[in-house]
Amino acid sequence: MHPLLQEIRHNRLLWLLAFVPALLVAHAVKPDAHTPLFILSVLAIVPLAALLSRATEVVAARTGDTVGGLLNATLGNLTEMMIALTALHAGQYTLVKASLAGAIVTNTLFMLGMSFLLGGLKTHIQEYDRGSARLQASLLFLATIGILVPSAVAEADVGASAEFTAQLSVGLSVLLIAAYALGLLFSLKTHRELFGGSDHGDHGETPWPMALALATLAAVTVLVALVSEIFVESVQQAAQTFGMSTAFVGFIVVALVGGAAEMATAFASARKNRLDMSVGIALGSAAQIALFVAPVLVLLSYVLGPEPMSLQFWPGAVVMMLIAAMTASLVTNSGRSAWFVGVLVLMVYAIFAMTLYLLPPRAAENSVVPANAGTHNPKSS
Repeated sequence: MHPLLQEIRHNRLLWLLAFVPALLVAHAVKPDAHTPLFILSVLAIVPLAALLSRATEVVAARTGDTVGGLLNATLGNLTEMMIALTALHAGQYTLVKASLAGAIVTNTLFMLGMSFLLGGLKTHIQEYDRGSARLQASLLFLATIGILVPSAVAEADVGASAEFTAQLSVGLSVLLIAAYALGLLFSLKTHRELFGGSDHGDHGETPWPMALALATLAAVTVLVALVSEIFVESVQQAAQTFGMSTAFVGFIVVALVGGAAEMATAFASARKNRLDMSVGIALGSAAQIALFVAPVLVLLSYVLGPEPMSLQFWPGAVVMMLIAAMTASLVTNSGRSAWFVGVLVLMVYAIFAMTLYLLPPRAAENSVVPANAGTHNPKSS
């Protein structure tokens, strides 16, 4: 237990763990105070995500590259996955799709752009492994095509039925998961020599016993599930209080909160001129969500959701994801970066965020879940 306490004492972000019991007590005492509960849940999710990320790194370091890569793939975005699962079970497909699209765009544009900016302010020119970046960007572009097709067909062909969209979404989900698995096999096993891997060891950090890391993973997973349930319950009322649409909350707020731990690692690595790690985290996380998390949620909706969820996103989200993937391919093509490259990428993200914030709530809700998408459009609570 000593390494965990030492980690909490030296990592100021983990001091926010005090908000976890505060949230649970507040929810038990006054479950209808949606706005305070929303704020407390956001503050509680951030340190839980950080602790989850740290424990995952420890377990991955002990299991070897191949198993470790798979572990990072399945647990690296667990916070976003838990929030999405909770919203899926509650039938809030608007929040699910907005959070998925938002996580992809935020990781691709905000995390990558801020890493370029922070690293470039300290180091004049930074270099990173172009091959690895191009692979992740290609996987992300593939996933965007998979998400684009159901939306494009539904918009172009008025005769496309909800049953057709659902069947197409299931088939595409299986293909995307297969592509994700083959991408892991390619980069971690058969052609691993093509991807320059930096040393991602502890670098002086206090080592954790495997039992402690596994116990931390189990405990944090339970806490994230509890906090996510409160977050999903309070998000709609809180969004109305702050004058935000559920689309903006899912696309921007949930994505920034859920990725806080990964962002902290990416930004710190960029400042240390370890841009390989920053680019890998940003694009790798986005590709994981697009190729694995989103398809898995579509398949799980047949078990957990009130009715099946499709891969048909609102046109605006598809355009934003496509532009994000193309931007990532463009800026990572050279394998070199400077601070102004980060500014350009962040400007694209700022344009998206401003558009979603100013979008009228009713227009946002109707466009996130189209009437003919074959998905459930939850009623406002």
